[in-house]
Amino acid sequence: MQEVDQRDRELLSALQGEIPVTSTPFAIVGQQIEMSEKEVLKRAEKLKRAGILRRISIVFNTRALGYQTCLVAARVREELVDRAASAINLHPGVFQNYRRNHDYSLWFTLALPPDSALGIERTVELLAADAECEATRLFPTLQLFVPEGESEDDAAPSPLVGEEVEFVKVLQGELPLQTRPFDALARRTGLPEDRFFDAVMRFRDRGQIRRIVATVQQRKTPFQTNAMSVWAVPPDRVEEFARRLVANPAVLRCYVRPTYPDWPYNLFATIHTRSVDECDAIVHEVSEASGLVETRTLFPTREYKNTRVTLFSGENADWEAARLGERHADSAAS
Repeated sequence: MQEVDQRDRELLSALQGEIPVTSTPFAIVGQQIEMSEKEVLKRAEKLKRAGILRRISIVFNTRALGYQTCLVAARVREELVDRAASAINLHPGVFQNYRRNHDYSLWFTLALPPDSALGIERTVELLAADAECEATRLFPTLQLFVPEGESEDDAAPSPLVGEEVEFVKVLQGELPLQTRPFDALARRTGLPEDRFFDAVMRFRDRGQIRRIVATVQQRKTPFQTNAMSVWAVPPDRVEEFARRLVANPAVLRCYVRPTYPDWPYNLFATIHTRSVDECDAIVHEVSEASGLVETRTLFPTREYKNTRVTLFSGENADWEAARLGERHADSAAS
């Protein structure tokens, strides 16, 4: 494994913060940690070759672009879990899929574009049939809580017009590790640099771009545990408790989600720590302080998929057309 020294850690931290929208962003990142632009690029390239730095790219607010997203849990027979995960991963809108330590062993996140003909519920039904799931539970986000100072992504969906869809297709590309990384993207849009930056800022002002940031392979960095802690919280205490959770630096976000007869937990917290013990300690401390003890922590035991959805690619339409075609063929045969 590639050795990560203190300066690498400082760089990774800076790159996971915010990449500025400017002609020479890596020079500015370097100024934040007293590192030359040349060293920033050299170290970043080394970390990328080692698989520690996955990519640097624009993170879109898919909801503001009109996408539907949903976290889904699936209960699958033990001997079928790996095969089920492979079947689910064939859908182009599945961008995360983990096995976790629970009877609902598969947890995946699905995103569908604005023109989806099937929608979330019907798509999950079809995926569950493909994967031979015994049961599925849909957990859409009902409310989101983030640490103080961060945006809660509350921008309303805003349909794209004109050439904006094509612009998004270009913007979602990886930012190259070079002195003027936005040049390549600007050339693909056909816009001069100043108009390119103006267009990026319009998307940002509308809440459709969240940030430009590095994606890091967590298991190869000091942060090794990305747990999902779930809590059964009385409705009148949800906001109080969620704010308490996100005040902890290890808690990235909290989500209010639906409950079910076999799932009483309405608050989900993403906890990022260096070890399972550290995560357990945080959960225990919060539980003791709040008096809320109905909780479980679901750790990822295997990563089946962790990528980003290719926005407006047409792949979802192809998947749906194939499935609708199969349904029509079955109907005709019967």
